[in-house]
Amino acid sequence: MKEGNRIALLVDCDNVSHNSIEGVLEELAKYGMVNVRHAHGDWHSPSLSGWIDRLHPNAIRPMQQFAYTKGKNATDAAMIIDAMDLLYSKSVDAFALMTSDSDFTPLVLRILESGLPVYGFGEKKTPQPFVDACSPFIYTENLVPEEEEKNDSSQQLVKQNRNDLRGDTTLVKLLRTAVEQTSEDDGWAHMSRVGYYISNNSSFSSINYGYKKLGDLIRASELFDIQMRNNGSAMYIKDVRK
Repeated sequence: MKEGNRIALLVDCDNVSHNSIEGVLEELAKYGMVNVRHAHGDWHSPSLSGWIDRLHPNAIRPMQQFAYTKGKNATDAAMIIDAMDLLYSKSVDAFALMTSDSDFTPLVLRILESGLPVYGFGEKKTPQPFVDACSPFIYTENLVPEEEEKNDSSQQLVKQNRNDLRGDTTLVKLLRTAVEQTSEDDGWAHMSRVGYYISNNSSFSSINYGYKKLGDLIRASELFDIQMRNNGSAMYIKDVRK
């Protein structure tokens, strides 16, 4: 993704906490400009009071959706229509969905079919199908600012240590496969190519393991030899088993 790329952020306020919205916007700034910021929900509901204070400071547009029928989630339908309108308008280059609801999985797949990436943000209760569909998917508990963490210790970012990382067989396989597939004849792989391969093949994000950068996670895992080249500006890694 290039810095000039336009991203549409759609928020399902019924299913995610307002505490992490600033962290989500900071994370998306790595991928481009968030020129569309829509927050969906019934703004007459007391449960959204926390969101109201976050809208204006973050330039987020509230999208009102009345609950016409009890027990039916009208917000989901409105958010899907909003996404499809934006998709057909060709005014954005990527989507970011902030929700913990797996009902949006078909929407993610439809957007991907159109060739646009989808960045997912949701709480740790988010069902796996939605997590797997996005690339990457980041748990919002890991994006809560420090001042919010002090009020809720259960949301603090926990950095996994060497043994934790090595004990995650899915993670180890993903990292080793990425290095193997992107390595040169001498077995060394450029970190940028490794990261690109991972982003294209999984919902992985180093943030979910407590690391802001993939390189920091790689170092902590001690699964790879590391070389810094080009006056320290380029990181290359190689499987320690080779």
